[in-house]
Amino acid sequence: MKYTLGIIGAGKIGEAILAGALAKGLYTPKEVILSVRSELHRQDLERKYGIVATLDNKAVAENSPVILLAVKPKSIVEVLNSISGHLKPGTLLISTAAGVPIDLIEPCVPSFVGVVRTMPNLAVSVGEGMTALSRGRNVSDEGMSLTEGLFGAVGGVVTLDETHMDAVTGLSGSGPAYIYIVIESLADGGVKMGLPRDVAIHLAAQTVLGAAKTVLMTGEHPAKLKDQVTTPAGVTIDGILELEEGGLRVALIKAVVKATERSRQLLHK
Repeated sequence: MKYTLGIIGAGKIGEAILAGALAKGLYTPKEVILSVRSELHRQDLERKYGIVATLDNKAVAENSPVILLAVKPKSIVEVLNSISGHLKPGTLLISTAAGVPIDLIEPCVPSFVGVVRTMPNLAVSVGEGMTALSRGRNVSDEGMSLTEGLFGAVGGVVTLDETHMDAVTGLSGSGPAYIYIVIESLADGGVKMGLPRDVAIHLAAQTVLGAAKTVLMTGEHPAKLKDQVTTPAGVTIDGILELEEGGLRVALIKAVVKATERSRQLLHK
């Protein structure tokens, strides 16, 4: 085949994974072919990354042993039907379509195609994403290792049984939006108390980043780390009391539950 990696769709997720893979040296620009829907976008991507970009999904299918399918859930069956007859034996197909199960994808492609379902989040665009992977029937250990490396170039990776993927969508897939609201709210509190807006946002964002990194690097339970900040009769416990009275904890739990339920309904819209 002409290329090592093919990408169908270059929205925020598809382009972020492309950029991460190139930056980490997993692929060279000459090894990548990508398909998009508009000529303007095609030209922009070729200029920006030095890769081959096309308007023809079939060209990607015919010339790539590994295909990242980064299209919207409502488009995936149409795209799969259009490329199915052009896939070669041993092809690895990696889907980022939220809410689309493997048992919907596999019947649309030949049995010699291995399918991996993934759920990345927006933070892949800054190299700090979180992606969950689920393995289809025909995926080799080498295929899983390759997929882990591809998404590892743009953040953390975890492999899970597919039954957990809707919950992943509700938690880490939608989670950045919840945290942006938390950051905005913390910053608003700082502004209320007299801080300049830009300083308040910087303080809030770095605080969230630092807290998250502490959880990941120490391996400690968040509750234990919270207790380390919360001194007896100190200022933090008063703030926590307000959060509990305001229902922040329950609201975040319910947000994950509701988003998970919505993920299960995406294909039925």
